[in-house]
Amino acid sequence: MIKAIVTDIEGTTSSISFVHDVLFPYAAKNLAAYLEQHAQEKEVIAILQQVREIANAPTADLPQLITILLNWIKEDQKITPLKALQGHIWQQGFQQGAFKGHLYEDAYRHLKQWKNEGFKIYIYSSGSEQAQRLLFKYSDFGDLSALIDGYFDTRIGGKKESASYQKISANIGYPPHEILFLSDITAELDAAQQVGIKTICLARDENTTTHHPHITVKDFSGITP
Repeated sequence: MIKAIVTDIEGTTSSISFVHDVLFPYAAKNLAAYLEQHAQEKEVIAILQQVREIANAPTADLPQLITILLNWIKEDQKITPLKALQGHIWQQGFQQGAFKGHLYEDAYRHLKQWKNEGFKIYIYSSGSEQAQRLLFKYSDFGDLSALIDGYFDTRIGGKKESASYQKISANIGYPPHEILFLSDITAELDAAQQVGIKTICLARDENTTTHHPHITVKDFSGITP
């Protein structure tokens, strides 16, 4: 019996275009100004040091780091310090009302229904935990923070690595066979399935690959945990 639902965000609960056409450009446009204003803050200092280590650029100054980060955004790199920094910048945008977190209506309706039915609901996305929290707090449907029992990002591991799902299972306290994972990415579903987690593929986009062993639905209305 399924007791916990873990869901991806981009392409699953929220549109890919919102992330790529709204959030990414906002972060890119405001990154330099944000770093120039906050570069001396403890948390940002730690993020920039991680960037130096990952980029193998131990002596990189702020302008060089900005260039590295902007290139990572352009390349859609799933790099933890970049995602953390984007989360800080997006917080500014959400709080200033520059945008609201997009959520599909069917996702909102069913997440609310599943919560009322007693399921535990978790988010697992390559975006930082902070960014995930912001999207649900400032969503099109208001503050939905109460629907979510926990958030996971790349600090627990890559989304295409089976070990990440084993860690999530241990973290939330449910065995894999009691967990359902929702995503639009086959490799992520494969990784979850390898450790015994139940999987469903969201094929909202007509181009989503359906040649795989996972149950496939068009939206959350086709899911019965």
